[in-house]
Amino acid sequence: MHAMKWSALALAVSAVGVQLAVAGQQDEAQGFVEDASLVLLNRNFYMNHDFRDAAPGEQSYQEEWGQAFIGTFESGFTQGTVGFGVDAYGMLGLKLDSGRGRAGTGLLPLDSEGRAEDDYSEAGGVVKLRLSSTVLKYGEMQVATPVFDTADLRLLPETATGFLLTSSEIEGLDLTAGHFTAFNNRDSTNRGDEFFGYGVDTSAGGIDFAGGSYTVNDNLSVSLFASELAQTWRQYYGNFNYNLPIGDEQSLNFDANLYRTNDHGDALAGEIDNTTYSLALAYSLGAQTFTLAHQRVNGDTPFDYVGGDAIYLANSVQYSDFNGANEKSYQARYDLDMSSFGVPGLSFMARYISGADIDGTHAEQGGAYNPFDEETGDFVPLQGADGKHWERDLEVSYVVQAGAAKDLSLRVRQATHRANSDQGEGNIDEVRLIIEYPLEVL
Repeated sequence: MHAMKWSALALAVSAVGVQLAVAGQQDEAQGFVEDASLVLLNRNFYMNHDFRDAAPGEQSYQEEWGQAFIGTFESGFTQGTVGFGVDAYGMLGLKLDSGRGRAGTGLLPLDSEGRAEDDYSEAGGVVKLRLSSTVLKYGEMQVATPVFDTADLRLLPETATGFLLTSSEIEGLDLTAGHFTAFNNRDSTNRGDEFFGYGVDTSAGGIDFAGGSYTVNDNLSVSLFASELAQTWRQYYGNFNYNLPIGDEQSLNFDANLYRTNDHGDALAGEIDNTTYSLALAYSLGAQTFTLAHQRVNGDTPFDYVGGDAIYLANSVQYSDFNGANEKSYQARYDLDMSSFGVPGLSFMARYISGADIDGTHAEQGGAYNPFDEETGDFVPLQGADGKHWERDLEVSYVVQAGAAKDLSLRVRQATHRANSDQGEGNIDEVRLIIEYPLEVL
């Protein structure tokens, strides 16, 4: 085991060691069946991509529509000093519409001929034990931390296989440590898949992480995490979030995120020396929230990550993450909660983000971000010397509040992205329509 793996487990264990005499969650265990739950999530997902700068002969349009059934069972813990339990899931994705010329949004897996599969399914689970308020899990699961986060952004969620230790022995302090080596991507049912970033993957041995979040009071919280991607990098993360009430139905929220990434071991992705941060200030006035954010990448490589949602930065939005090498980006956002206007459950969001000063030409030649192209006989960086782009996102969401359809949600998301050739992501219009209905079976 690498030192990072031992330190990840030691961090959580040492923090809870003196707390085991204090009454914890395990003392309230009712039993394996008595505390169990079973939820069936029905998800209908439509998505299209309209590529506005496709060259002649290239695919200019993608469109896929699918239906998912996601069943999740979580047992309670057996009674006693140490409680045991299991979690399990089963997922089925069905193609409702697509074609060979329209496939490829990432919503559905593709066959060998580039067509969307008619259906795909998977099942998995974990075994778990609990001592006081500390839980150890092993198996296939979803994970959510700032340095490794399996995404749930398409028809079926991503999952990862490994160990996860969580502890809440101290009031306000939540500790997490993990070691994961196998993955199941969003458009696949293959547990042997690798998680890919912009220029990295997990094939060298997986990822280890440890960290925690502390709620100081109702208005202030902080987080610190560290991770090690085998033979590739060490990454550190910090967050500071402060909410300041300033009057009736008014408040200011300040949120700061910082990542520091350095190459490690064999440096499989090449030299990495990257500091990336975001600062966001949100002013809430009744049903309205106005947000301004700034994000900056200090480094000759993009801010990179593995796990589809492991980027806790203000300007990581629907289509682009605004994480290019040396990039500076700004965001203006408006949110409206229609509950104050007599329509509870209805909300609206609009935002605009602009990024510039991207320069990826100084990344190490031969590394993952500036690879050698045998066809051209030259090094080709992922991004050019003067990249710039912008994105506009619109979203309308409604959640049924009562009745037989309670918790049924409908969400429409539209994104427009425009970029020059040095930015790399291209010009695209995207639409997503998502309908979800969770049923509590148990």
